[in-house]
Amino acid sequence: MSQTLFLHPDRLLPADPATRGVARRLYAEVAGLPIISPHGHTDPAWFARDEAFADPASLLIVPDHYVFRMLHSQGVPLEAMGIARRDGGAVESDPRTIWRLFARHYPLFRGTPSRMWLDWVFAELFGLDVRLSAETADLYFDRIAEALATPAFRPRALFERLNIELITTTENPLDSLSHHRAIRESGWGGRVLTAYRPDPVIDPEFEGFQANLDRLAELTGEDTRSWTGYLAAHRDRRAFFKSMGATSTDHGHPTARTADLSPADAEALFARVESGAFSAADAELFRAQMLTEMARMSLDDGLVMQLHPGSFRNHHRPTFEAFGRDKGADMPMATDYVAGLKPLLDRFGSAEGFTLILFTLDETVYSRELAPLAGFYPCLRLGPAWWFHDSPEGMMRFREQTTETAGFYNLVGFNDDTRAFLSIPARHDVARRVDCGFLARLVVEHRLEEDEAAELAHDLTYQLVKQAYRL
Repeated sequence: MSQTLFLHPDRLLPADPATRGVARRLYAEVAGLPIISPHGHTDPAWFARDEAFADPASLLIVPDHYVFRMLHSQGVPLEAMGIARRDGGAVESDPRTIWRLFARHYPLFRGTPSRMWLDWVFAELFGLDVRLSAETADLYFDRIAEALATPAFRPRALFERLNIELITTTENPLDSLSHHRAIRESGWGGRVLTAYRPDPVIDPEFEGFQANLDRLAELTGEDTRSWTGYLAAHRDRRAFFKSMGATSTDHGHPTARTADLSPADAEALFARVESGAFSAADAELFRAQMLTEMARMSLDDGLVMQLHPGSFRNHHRPTFEAFGRDKGADMPMATDYVAGLKPLLDRFGSAEGFTLILFTLDETVYSRELAPLAGFYPCLRLGPAWWFHDSPEGMMRFREQTTETAGFYNLVGFNDDTRAFLSIPARHDVARRVDCGFLARLVVEHRLEEDEAAELAHDLTYQLVKQAYRL
């Protein structure tokens, strides 16, 4: 028998009646604010072409590593979920079959943030009022597919309907940004910005690094086999990205290590890297030096710098070899920020006009390292949620462990960091509810007045992110 799908209006708000009453009032003030999504991975081609999404599976399952990693953990092969293989080998191509598989395994998501996000999408966007299950799989598929065929569910219409004020995608320096150019030339008013993600031409261990250097030379006309030409090429591409609307750079390094080598030592290190005759230690030192070089360039061009280290990417080699990057196998690692960032902070920690936003997968550093660092260095801001921690529990842990040292105004609002377009408003709604619950507790404990909490709720939802990313 089908069970009712119902989104309780008080979901995620505190259970204590007095605290819940304050939280309700605070949430009412921010629930309808526009969404600023400054750090994400949605496809700019969606907004450039404004074509109908193909089917429910390719929209909601195939691009969402939260979804397919859970099924994979229960022994469901990625091929069965339609995840393309690098070698072009056979995978499931029938979207209804993929959807039925997903529906049959939907109980796996009980208690997870994915369940909250997906139920919100099903109820709020598609008007479904029964739970997803094996029995209701076809009902869901047909309802969603029918909606996706209408103009109201084209990417630009959804962008406007979902009250998104701005969304940022992420491209590497070798990208032509043709989709962003098409968006700009279309006359559509939606703000879709890019961010400069230089990992493929900064990380010597990135697959294709040597070829990427040569492609960078072709794009810029600089000699990327020399240290000075290589740096000039970065400045050239950063300027291009900024001309196309970028306000930030984005760096996904394995660690937070930085370095401040002498010019001669940096040039010698680059010579080893570009020749291909480098060690793992050389690769790590080069990444460390390049974070400092990117900070130096940010002082010149004003781009906000984002760093999210501590991810052991592509942890399962067979999955990486068969399917490539970003297939749910990125795992948290212990991360040293205090010692790692010191060379960069010694040089630029108090530099006027420089902003470095830190994210983490290592929650153990919230109170021990990140909050104290952000509570001292003028350049540092903390990004409250990322990947595994954009859950109600993760968000509350972040608030509880950072506020006493870093306060609220060294934070940058909520970052959804997702490829799943339709879940963006659901994720922001979760963040707003959790924040209002946290603030309400401070009010009933007489640590804040309610008018201060209301101002903070607005700042955390909308204002701080605009300030931090210079939007």
